[in-house]
Amino acid sequence: MLAAPINPSDINMIQGNYGLLPQLPAVGGNEGVGQVVAVGSSVTGVKPGDWVIPANPGLGTWRTEAVFGEEELITVPSDIPLQCAATLGVNPCTAYRMLVDFERLQPGDSVIQNASNSGVGQAVIQIAAALGLRTINVLRDRPDLQKLTDRLKNLGADHIVTEEGLRKPEMKSFFKDVPQPRLALNCVGGKSSTELLRHLAPGGTMVTYGGMAKQPVIASASQLIFKDLKLRGFWLSQWKKDHSPGQLLLPSRGADSGEDCRGGQPRKENKLWLQPDWAQILLPPLLAIGSAEPAMGHQASYLTSALVSVS
Repeated sequence: MLAAPINPSDINMIQGNYGLLPQLPAVGGNEGVGQVVAVGSSVTGVKPGDWVIPANPGLGTWRTEAVFGEEELITVPSDIPLQCAATLGVNPCTAYRMLVDFERLQPGDSVIQNASNSGVGQAVIQIAAALGLRTINVLRDRPDLQKLTDRLKNLGADHIVTEEGLRKPEMKSFFKDVPQPRLALNCVGGKSSTELLRHLAPGGTMVTYGGMAKQPVIASASQLIFKDLKLRGFWLSQWKKDHSPGQLLLPSRGADSGEDCRGGQPRKENKLWLQPDWAQILLPPLLAIGSAEPAMGHQASYLTSALVSVS
């Protein structure tokens, strides 16, 4: 293993409240990138030296070495940043599928999302820009708002608005110049998701893929009846279960065109694949030497460092 991130889903899995729980004893970590050092005689899909990422969650990436079947791995280019490769398997794929699976969006259409500085949010901005879609990106107000705004604009964000600004009457004039979004992406819940629904175009869809506020998504009866808004959920792990390998490169759920995240070949010069901000952290020595008691693992050596998003 070369690098493995700490994702909120990793923490949820350790807490035991995630939708997918491995049998114990288990090693933590759903994402990461490793380099193949040896293969069995019947292996044809990967070779020594290849960079690989997990095909599915639950493999346990928080360790220094592992033995996997080749069907459990996906090869990725080795000329992209290490941190990008380590975080490629979940957030960009989630962003892409949500953009193409729920609404038939055309270049010039708008998408609105909250938590726009999250890993998925930054991937949405970049992929949407590549597809010719406009993004309306909602952020919590903060002291370094301008710095964050500049970073998201550099990734391709069209519009930045705070949670407080989204509630102001001035937003009505904003949508005179910008098409009302037909797709909203929600990973917060609570009041934030209610505001996304309020600005959705009639017949639009809000897709929920997280609940960081730990508050329910509330839609008024008038929004459902008179605006015909649709509420959907998305979980990448379930998407993979519902689609055979033969469908991975095909559009699904009514999309006009598209590929699964496996179909692209990210390159370091391609702005689409800029990874979120990150910081390297050192694990406690007890974990670094492979002790199993404080964590999920058993008979495993843990990485002495990990990547954690700081956005």
